[in-house]
Amino acid sequence: MFSFKTTIQKFSSKGEKTGWTYVHIPEDIILKLKLKNKKEFRIKGSMDDVKFERLATYPIGDGHFIIALNADLRKKLGKKEGAMLSVKFDLDKSEALKSQELLDCLAQEPEAEKQFQSLLLSRQNYFHRYVYTAKGADTRAGRIVNVINAMYKKMDFGEMVRGLKKK
Repeated sequence: MFSFKTTIQKFSSKGEKTGWTYVHIPEDIILKLKLKNKKEFRIKGSMDDVKFERLATYPIGDGHFIIALNADLRKKLGKKEGAMLSVKFDLDKSEALKSQELLDCLAQEPEAEKQFQSLLLSRQNYFHRYVYTAKGADTRAGRIVNVINAMYKKMDFGEMVRGLKKK
């Protein structure tokens, strides 16, 4: 398990990451991980006393990586930008939840399936989670339709959600 203490930071301007709250993963830990590629990877562990799993890390260039702290995690931590944080983690190699229903429906729509498969696995997971977390069959079916329509329009998850809120 890797551990370090750090300060919570926030991007004032960094393209699509503008406004993100995050912590840097120290360079020596990245070297010890011996990553085969420079893409995002998932971790499990704890921040202070808050446990997490399947948390994404993101490359920010020159071999550096960050851990984004979403609003839910920040709320659990009770911390904001500038606060000290103790992080302990290991690689999380567990499989993400997948909606077999979504995959089956996409198989019936080759153009939508091709677009879906072109997305990074982490981006596909947003859509899987969206469908998987639906409580009822009707809600799940409606969400699958939303995903397929988004794939035809080449929308990412955020664009799809914003488009649905406008209706």
